[in-house]
Amino acid sequence: QVQLVESGGGLVQAGGSLRVSCVASGSVFKINTMGWYRQAPGKQREFLANITSGGGTNYADSVKGRFTISRDSAKNTVYLQMNSLKPEDTAVYYCDADVFNYILQLTHYWGQGTQVTVSS
Repeated sequence: QVQLVESGGGLVQAGGSLRVSCVASGSVFKINTMGWYRQAPGKQREFLANITSGGGTNYADSVKGRFTISRDSAKNTVYLQMNSLKPEDTAVYYCDADVFNYILQLTHYWGQGTQVTVSS
């Protein structure tokens, strides 16, 4: 079994910055793509960004230029640096990962989420 645990959420003023992290632990042999999503109250979960094991990145247009995804593969950790935050960025932020276990089974996992609140 694999667990993804997010941290770093909190309350920040509009225009501020925040970095959220997500660590994978458990039966992790190798992690392929890791990513970030968010879900605001009453809305569907929204893709934000992902990063491959080779470092290739993809971003949603809504966050391109403001958010930066990165990863530390040695620590099984993915980060999302969020700058120029807006009240509409308020949401629960979730990480996801495609993980190979030690018998090379590939499984997709979600974290439990971390709340980010941006005040105006």
